[in-house]
Amino acid sequence: MSPDTAKPMNWFDKLAHPGQFLIWSRPLIWPLAVITTLMFALGLWYAFFNSPEDYQMGDTVRIMYIHVPNAWLSQFCYVLMAASAIGTLVWRHPMADVSMKAAAPLGAAFTAMALYTGALWGRPTWGTYWEWDGRMTSTLILLLMYLGLIALWRAFDDQLRAAKLIAVLTLVGAINIPVIKFSVDWWNTLHQPASVLRAGGPSMPPSIYIPLFVMTFAFTFLFLTLHLVSMRSEVLRRRVRSLERKQANGAVK
Repeated sequence: MSPDTAKPMNWFDKLAHPGQFLIWSRPLIWPLAVITTLMFALGLWYAFFNSPEDYQMGDTVRIMYIHVPNAWLSQFCYVLMAASAIGTLVWRHPMADVSMKAAAPLGAAFTAMALYTGALWGRPTWGTYWEWDGRMTSTLILLLMYLGLIALWRAFDDQLRAAKLIAVLTLVGAINIPVIKFSVDWWNTLHQPASVLRAGGPSMPPSIYIPLFVMTFAFTFLFLTLHLVSMRSEVLRRRVRSLERKQANGAVK
């Protein structure tokens, strides 16, 4: 097809094309990083200097401002991976498996942080670092799923072939997300029922849930920034591998 007859790209083509992705995503990184920094500065000031102690937990309640955003992102990352898996299997979107692969290490890190801060919070609150209750056990399973998917990505040399298998496994594992969400309602153990996202609004005063929301937005913008950078790195890494293969086959002189 000659350049004169080539069909112009629509927005979906630009979104799907790795080269176009590198072009439109580049100017977004610094603004996202600045917003993330400002949100963290505001959130940390709110959380540590402008929010009250809890009448029962005292200052240990401030662990919540780190724990809850990490717990939220541990699940959000997996939902994003599941949506990307559908994009890989149904539409064969070239950037879907890139998004899926880039989100896995971030999801593992947020899940590990949620478990760690949850243990630190649990010791003074419940008298134990760990209990095999529904929420903690299903979150530990989520961490193991992330680590398994990361290991699978690394086990395959051909990332495009790996993407279909990992997409199927990701969708199967997505059943754990509603289990985590509703575990506090299904099993009455250590964790209290939902107190932020629930019918009737948060069950805590604005002096506590406002800094919590700010910190949640800060962590979410941190994820968006890191995810975008990771996707760009993965696209460039695949380009290098492709050129290396062509060189090895003598296609590039």
